[in-house]
Amino acid sequence: MSPAAKPYEIVERALELSRAGGCVVIADEQSSANLRWAGNALTTNGVTRGRTLTVIATVDGSEGTASGVVSRAAVTADELEPLVRAAEAAARAAGPAEDARPLVADAPAYRGGGPDFTDAPAETGSAVFAAFAPALGEAFGRARAGGRELYGFANHELTSTYLGTSTGLRLRHDQPSGTLELNAKSPDRTRSAWAGRATRDFADVDPLALDAELAVRLGWAERKVELPAGRYETLLPPTAVADLLIYLLWSAAARDAAEGRTVFSRPGGGTRVGETLSPLPLTLRSDPGAPGLESAPFVVAHSSGDDSSVFDNGLPVAPVEWMSGGRLERLVATRHSAELTGLPVAPAAGNLILDGGGERSIEEMTAATGRGLLLTCLWYIREVDPATLLLTGLTRDGVYLVEDGEVVGEVNNFRFNESPVDLLSRAVEAGRTERTLPREWSDWFTRAAMPPLRVPDFNMSSVSKGV
Repeated sequence: MSPAAKPYEIVERALELSRAGGCVVIADEQSSANLRWAGNALTTNGVTRGRTLTVIATVDGSEGTASGVVSRAAVTADELEPLVRAAEAAARAAGPAEDARPLVADAPAYRGGGPDFTDAPAETGSAVFAAFAPALGEAFGRARAGGRELYGFANHELTSTYLGTSTGLRLRHDQPSGTLELNAKSPDRTRSAWAGRATRDFADVDPLALDAELAVRLGWAERKVELPAGRYETLLPPTAVADLLIYLLWSAAARDAAEGRTVFSRPGGGTRVGETLSPLPLTLRSDPGAPGLESAPFVVAHSSGDDSSVFDNGLPVAPVEWMSGGRLERLVATRHSAELTGLPVAPAAGNLILDGGGERSIEEMTAATGRGLLLTCLWYIREVDPATLLLTGLTRDGVYLVEDGEVVGEVNNFRFNESPVDLLSRAVEAGRTERTLPREWSDWFTRAAMPPLRVPDFNMSSVSKGV
């Protein structure tokens, strides 16, 4: 095998080298392109390429099947056999894997006729910004003329994943992921506003429109209003809703719930599947084929955990409604945890969508507000209590006071304490669902579509001096 071997050749060679009872090989070929800017001028740009190879070996013993997982970057031809042997040694040294199941043998149909396993990896490059960069330059000029400074970055990644197994699976998925974060600041740095967008290709991102949005927010911030901690009627924009509900999904492992460790555990035993979580007709779902939010239609598990299993690699990922009409329908379940809990197998997908049937935009919901707060985004979100999924965090880059349907000024930032499950039970309105960038989790999860939510009593637990 040549040093410049193609990804599928590396997968095939690793499988040939395997002496284990079973083997899964995952090759992730990643390319990225980025732009960064500060003070209305580009500062850096670049393109990177990388490869990560993961080998999962399974070994049958007298007490059960064990697994060993080894991942390494930039693996050369000479390093391939030592990597396979290291995975086998890890499996032999490990105890029986509790989640052990026969490796998946039947390949799912690839939606839309995906790329062939032997095709070269897809790549991104600076050309992805061909239309975006000139528009960004225009936004710089407009911001400069308007007395504001733009800071931020645009990043585009394209990962081609090749998955092969000793049972014959040969699967391939190309995943584009783009993020734009834009900050506008007043020259004296006393005012700041943020906007972000998620995209597959930057063809649908308009930096001029974002700059215009930020200019309005900086204008709102010219008047400062100090408010104490307390409970306020609050409009949560889609980005904030996404950050909260992504954490909810990450906390929705079926086994943890059945064992009484999470907010989805039923007092006295079992899970809360079947319970109504919200009086609103909210449907929380994932769908690998959702337009604009497409994700891998099969499981790609580099390790085992509460909500994933390396033995499930290649298992089909079907559309699933986690919550339907406000009622909890599913929890994230591997084949192993599904057997333990009696719940259906439901692998986690790479996107999350909340539909509430609303038609109003955040602007229209603001116009219908007597008195309340309009948030920009949340950050530094941390878990306080898994039993209730109580989270804490901070507001950032603009909290605005709304009176009689008009924004009348910017208020101080707050620390909040809220459970997303409890919020769903208290929300009184969901607006129009739109694609959004979860600001807090954008390094790990970008494919989300959420509506704004109106919460009558959002808990701003203390005043924060953060920006």
